[in-house]
Amino acid sequence: MRSLDSEAELEDLLSTPLDVDVQAMRDLDGDLLILGAGGKMGPSLARRARRAVEAGGLRKRVIAIARFSNSGLREQLEGNGIEAIAGDLLEPGVLDALPDCPNVIFMAARKFGTSGQEGLTWAMNTYLPGRVAERFRRSRIVAFSTGNVYPLSPVAGGGSVETDPVAPIGEYAQSALGRERMFEHFSEAHGTPVTLLRLNYAIDLRYGILLDIAQKVRERRPVDVTMPAVNVIWQGDANSICLRAFVLAASPATKLNVTGPETVSVRWLAGEFAKRFGTEVVIEGMEADTALLSNAALCRRHFGYPSVSLDRMIDWVGAWVEAGGPTLGKPTKFEQREGRF
Repeated sequence: MRSLDSEAELEDLLSTPLDVDVQAMRDLDGDLLILGAGGKMGPSLARRARRAVEAGGLRKRVIAIARFSNSGLREQLEGNGIEAIAGDLLEPGVLDALPDCPNVIFMAARKFGTSGQEGLTWAMNTYLPGRVAERFRRSRIVAFSTGNVYPLSPVAGGGSVETDPVAPIGEYAQSALGRERMFEHFSEAHGTPVTLLRLNYAIDLRYGILLDIAQKVRERRPVDVTMPAVNVIWQGDANSICLRAFVLAASPATKLNVTGPETVSVRWLAGEFAKRFGTEVVIEGMEADTALLSNAALCRRHFGYPSVSLDRMIDWVGAWVEAGGPTLGKPTKFEQREGRF
């Protein structure tokens, strides 16, 4: 597949449903509500769901709620046939005013800016999930979590699995575990079927670990290898897994690692981009023996391998950076080993 040349082409690819997505929407009983649909992943997920509904010839509503602080996003989603509701989920009365819906995706979260605003992070990541789990206790819920709930693990070990003990580092990760605990509690209290998706790290061409590394190599800035290895998955594949994850929802809540199959060396990634750019890599730091890594074997057992390979992602990101493609200007800070975001 050739490189992607524009944001329009990128957005089209991210929102094009796979056949399994169409089948997942056929199998889903009732409408779909997406809470926190205005972030990096939400808009393409909403569009993907809507296009799957249309491809399946189905009569289902796809409803997206967000603050819609990005100019024009609400109108764009409405133009795609998505019902868009503007609202701050932390504001009194907003949750209560939402339509009842049998299928709910929870995406609202806060990570960057946690340091110095820890209270808001806990409100978004722990208090709000409790309220959502209570409000939609009669629904099926798929909620995004994060691999940051795990401790750093030996690189040679292949990453943490869902049954490993959690040990979050820093307040963001601790509050994310709080989110899981809220959904777990209300799942058991009310029998609500829940799937918790422990995601790390989704990428498209405008943000993500591959972009972070590619930009540094292209600009001949040092690449820090202290965090020696990472996992990545194409955002479109992560969104596809989300739509299919309703089938796993259960009480007690199901936990699922969502990421790519490889444990990828940061040094190797820098070298791959250097080959594509015809430049040299500047390395700083020394590789530690541990990293934040997840093992997604269980996810692959349920849903198969991602549709976009690591090599293709590297090619796409490299070409995007060389062409000066637009970015979100939001570094992942994947190098952070102390959990400060």
